[in-house]
Amino acid sequence: MLVLLPPSETKAPGGEGPPLDLGALTAPELTPVRTGLAEALVALAGDVPASRAALELSPKQDDEIARNATLFTAGTLPALERYTGVLYDALAVRSLTRAQRARADRRLAVGSALFGLVAGGDRIPAYRLSAGSALPGLPTLRALWKPALGPVLAGVDELVVDLRSGSYAVLAPVPGAVTVTVLSERPDGTRAVVSHFNKAHKGRLARLLATTTAEPGDVVRLRTLLRRAGLHVEHDGGTALTLVVPAH
Repeated sequence: MLVLLPPSETKAPGGEGPPLDLGALTAPELTPVRTGLAEALVALAGDVPASRAALELSPKQDDEIARNATLFTAGTLPALERYTGVLYDALAVRSLTRAQRARADRRLAVGSALFGLVAGGDRIPAYRLSAGSALPGLPTLRALWKPALGPVLAGVDELVVDLRSGSYAVLAPVPGAVTVTVLSERPDGTRAVVSHFNKAHKGRLARLLATTTAEPGDVVRLRTLLRRAGLHVEHDGGTALTLVVPAH
């Protein structure tokens, strides 16, 4: 099972790992695109106003530009520790046992605007680049990633659970992947799409999928696994699941 997570705008600072080695990341066939983007991002960091415009940053976020300038020299962290925010707080990888963490590193991967795909244990520096960013002189990120990343994801020969947000999913859709929509249900039975807590629920779901010893091979077995874990999951056929949670 491969669980695809969205990245986060916020990143943990620092890192004691060796500098970025693009060729050592998962799916080395993506190295050419990664290299082009990383080099463009470093070059762009030399022009602060242009960086602000391309990355949609305010002057108060100039430290993000400084991070991009040191992409190839900064210390690194495992991807699951680099990304922060609501989803990753709920995932809480630092609280996993050694065996659970090894499973998480193997099963969890992050869809990244800069790297395309990074496994949970891949070591990366802090950076700033979003799915909707447009770097001067380069095609759109979707135009760059779809022909390179699409075949990589399509070639995964196990169940793929795609928890990426829409802007990252379109960079390289995965045919046949299981998707999960989170709905909140009010006491009167009415439902609404969860927005604020969506990431937290997906983080907890990712933690469950990362730590279970089960190996669901299809959407039906995955549905059964989630229900046994006490989750209210609905399945109307196809590869889409709906996670229903009580309204806050």
